[in-house]
Amino acid sequence: MATWSRPHRDDDHASRRARFEAVFAAESRAILGYALRRVDAAEDAADIVAETFLVAWRRIDDVPPGPDARPWLYGVARRVLANHVRGVRRRTRLGERLREELQTRPDVVSHDEDDAAATVRDAMLRLSDDDRELLRLTSWEGLAPAELATAMSLPPATVRTRLHRARNRLRTELEAVGRPGERQARTGHVNGDGRLSVRLEEGT
Repeated sequence: MATWSRPHRDDDHASRRARFEAVFAAESRAILGYALRRVDAAEDAADIVAETFLVAWRRIDDVPPGPDARPWLYGVARRVLANHVRGVRRRTRLGERLREELQTRPDVVSHDEDDAAATVRDAMLRLSDDDRELLRLTSWEGLAPAELATAMSLPPATVRTRLHRARNRLRTELEAVGRPGERQARTGHVNGDGRLSVRLEEGT
């Protein structure tokens, strides 16, 4: 019996490896983009991608097939990123406090940009971490509410409610810091130079 079980195990390993390599080839660029937009150093992004796909390899049987793999991987990457941030804060707590202070000082953000990107960034900084992540996943990663639910491990109804509230809070902040004429709805995308625009639409 041992003679017959060995080829079966080898075939199973080869099949799982082939599936992992296909997932990596299809989704690694998207996960790298996710990480790069959330950390300061490229090497930290590389570490997050490596850890995310290490989890994917260990749990390859749990990775959904086809396009559903990406939201699942975003969910893993979120948890890896959270662990990374906690580690950075433990090691460099003082530096983190200084960085946050600089990011939230109004005079750090320039309001002279013609495309109002600075206004959007200033408003985003005033939101909670959860609100910012919802809006980023929608605008940067282009996730629909059902995909957001997978990425954030939340029921779809909860995600829709939180997304609606996050958009309302962002709209309120934009109205507080924006100039006249900047209260119109914005279409969500990342501009060619990496600046953030955020969709503020009802019922989506």
